[in-house]
Amino acid sequence: MDRSIPVVMGVVNVTPDSFSDGGRFFDADHAVEHALQLAAEGAAILDIGGESTRPGAESVSVDEELRRVVPVIERVAAQSDVAISIDTSKAVVARDSLAAGATLINDITGLAGDAEMLDVVAASDCRVCVMHMRGTPRTMQDNPQYDDVVGEVMGYLAERRNALEVAGVSRDRILLDPGIGFGKNGAHNLELLRRIGEFHELGCPLLVGHSRKRFLGEVLGDPTADRTAATLGVSLWLASQGVQVIRVHDVRLTVEALKAFHAVASSEP
Repeated sequence: MDRSIPVVMGVVNVTPDSFSDGGRFFDADHAVEHALQLAAEGAAILDIGGESTRPGAESVSVDEELRRVVPVIERVAAQSDVAISIDTSKAVVARDSLAAGATLINDITGLAGDAEMLDVVAASDCRVCVMHMRGTPRTMQDNPQYDDVVGEVMGYLAERRNALEVAGVSRDRILLDPGIGFGKNGAHNLELLRRIGEFHELGCPLLVGHSRKRFLGEVLGDPTADRTAATLGVSLWLASQGVQVIRVHDVRLTVEALKAFHAVASSEP
């Protein structure tokens, strides 16, 4: 069992339609307030996004996404030392967000959605998270199928990691995300989580975002159930497997649960 404690990434959705909290923090004032609250609760990274990636979501324009996220990033960066991640697949949004104060690009397309994204990363000193997704947010849950979900996801992430290294991005700047809930059914998600330890073979820190996702409702046998406790259960499993970054909505509860886990795991007989 890995005894290290993961970094907690707090979710800040500046959107009207995200699957869990869409609309709650859509205006800049509420988004900034929420972000600073998550930082106070122990989030080491804030993942700020202006485009919903829920199943079936429609894309938004570059201008609209910039309007949503850049003012929030600027204000949070001015008021806190917390690391800021920009959740985007658009190179222009990533570039302007880095200029506003972000230091990490979190791209659900694995830098495959915009031909210029790789250049943006290579030209900066930021970190980048590469995620696996089958299809697009609009189509990804249309009967996803794999012969070997772990092998195929690992192969894709290795390919994207290699492309970054060829472009001059060192491996210590790269995080890898198996993309729980992105083009996977419930069985795929559980298999990826069960075997998440194998992903350490790729040689990069791992980031996992499982918070409040639909497969947890399936696990509980109730699609409408509150998924907070189920999310915490998976977070502790990920901690036991040495995952370095856990992306969640409920930061305070996650930080407290991880502290208790770490205290037990690191205690001496």
